Amino acid sequence: MSTVIYPSPIFGPIHSRRLGVSLGINLLPEDGKWCTFDCIYCECGFNKDFRPHKPLPTREQVRQALENRLKDMAANGPVPDVLTFAGNGEPTLHPQFAEIVEDTRALRDRYFPNAKISVLSNSTQVFKPEVFEALKKVDNNILKLDTVDADYIHLVDRPAGHYDVDALVARLKEFKGKVIIQTMFMKGTFEGRDVDNTSERFVRPWIETVKRIAPFEVMIYTIDRETPDHDLRKATHEELDGIADRLRKEGLLVSVSY
Repeated sequence: MSTVIYPSPIFGPIHSRRLGVSLGINLLPEDGKWCTFDCIYCECGFNKDFRPHKPLPTREQVRQALENRLKDMAANGPVPDVLTFAGNGEPTLHPQFAEIVEDTRALRDRYFPNAKISVLSNSTQVFKPEVFEALKKVDNNILKLDTVDADYIHLVDRPAGHYDVDALVARLKEFKGKVIIQTMFMKGTFEGRDVDNTSERFVRPWIETVKRIAPFEVMIYTIDRETPDHDLRKATHEELDGIADRLRKEGLLVSVSY
């Protein structure tokens, strides 16, 4: 089983398929994974195998580490395209997520005012008012919606606790376009069950739901790194392009990562 556990609180920069030169901000512990999903395709592995023992980085630790790295990049390069909240799980779980976003905006404006701030999130914390408001303040509010099929969500994304896709969609609509929907398309099996969500059964209702959300952009992608379950496969270029074409015909901006 291959996994990627990121340093904390700052890692990279790395070259992101979707975002360019990305400096990572990891608000989770550096020795394990903390997430409200347990996705079968997660590059950080299954939750049960990588329980963290170290604490979360504090707000001040994040601020100081980020400033130190930005100073170094200003002097020595490279120039970041984006500062990305990501890492070992769900970044919006940090109890001071909103305050850290404010610190990050201030540091970005000081050192690299042309860089964007992105958050990669599984959407589970958007019902918290402070998280919702913070996400509206970042440039790229990238929220996951792999499908609108509840059985598929529980098989593949495996949320911890209650997950109501209808309530989530209603909340996503409240961003009034200040949101980017990210969706993983893949094929293969998990525990003997088919996990191909490229078929019409999944794609049509998902497209209809995305139209209702009316996001600024839709990011569709497929498996890029080794997954903890080895029976998963990439969606093909043709399948992704076909889905993207359908979205564009509905007037939606789409990016595709193969």
